[in-house]
Amino acid sequence: METIVVYLDNMFASLPKTPELEHLKQELLFGMEEKYQELKRDGKSENEAIGIVISEFGNIEELTAELGIHPVESEQVVNMPVLTEEEAYTYMAARRSSGLWTGIGVFLCACGVALLIGLDTLFENKNAILADKGSMLGLVGMSMLVAVAVGMFIYSGMKLERFKSLEQGFQLPYSLKASLQRSQALFAPTYRLSLITGVCICVLSLAFIFATSFVSDDYTPYGVAAFLLIAAVAVFLFIYYGNIQGAFTKLLEDSKVTVQKKEEDRFIGVVGALLWPLATVIFLFTGFVYQRWDVNWAVFPIAGILSGMLSNVYHILKRKNAS
Repeated sequence: METIVVYLDNMFASLPKTPELEHLKQELLFGMEEKYQELKRDGKSENEAIGIVISEFGNIEELTAELGIHPVESEQVVNMPVLTEEEAYTYMAARRSSGLWTGIGVFLCACGVALLIGLDTLFENKNAILADKGSMLGLVGMSMLVAVAVGMFIYSGMKLERFKSLEQGFQLPYSLKASLQRSQALFAPTYRLSLITGVCICVLSLAFIFATSFVSDDYTPYGVAAFLLIAAVAVFLFIYYGNIQGAFTKLLEDSKVTVQKKEEDRFIGVVGALLWPLATVIFLFTGFVYQRWDVNWAVFPIAGILSGMLSNVYHILKRKNAS
């Protein structure tokens, strides 16, 4: 039912905020809830029930037209180019493909680091004299994987290059917007499941570090390598499904792109570009120099917390200055 509520909120987001429309929204929600429960009693799955309900109740274009109600649009929005259905779905496909290639690239980078750690530890445990050879083989393997990953990142960026014009703002035909909102509502359960699965995988991957360190300190690097590989699967889920959700968000966002939003996105991008490479350097340095694979993984959740804190501080300061 949450999916239906979110869908209705999106449908009414661009309409005037009046008591009449609020009453209409509540009536539609009541009817959709009744239909949803009826379909569930008939043995329909949740996704099937939501899809049928949205198909039957979702299009309110004719109803609002009969009532003489039209979306609220500023002069700036009216003058923006109209995005066609083909352009919108081409953008969706490009974002999905970009997420796939980027996710695989990140996974390969993690595989490269895991390979370096695994080979270095394996050769060092067998024979200290062969430790340098293990490190060299690991560096060669990691370099090859990272090179392939960089190629994927470049290809992914090129696929989205043609859509740079969307940053200048656009508007959607009402029927296309309604169709995208229905698709987003149906995708919402999948997106939530991917987030939950990713978080669970990240948490469970830490068990490899704890288990190997409990057995012997010599095996801890293997646990770190396993942690990187398992966590990379979670990151792939975040990137791939996040890109699909991001495409919906971009197409359905308020058409009036403000300067403030651009500044916020730029700030968050700069923080990420500085913080995460620094965290990776600290992780590798403390691992290879001080052999603290048992605790240095904590640098990544700390980096995530710092990133969120800096973003929140930035938003608070911007609101304070605005007031």
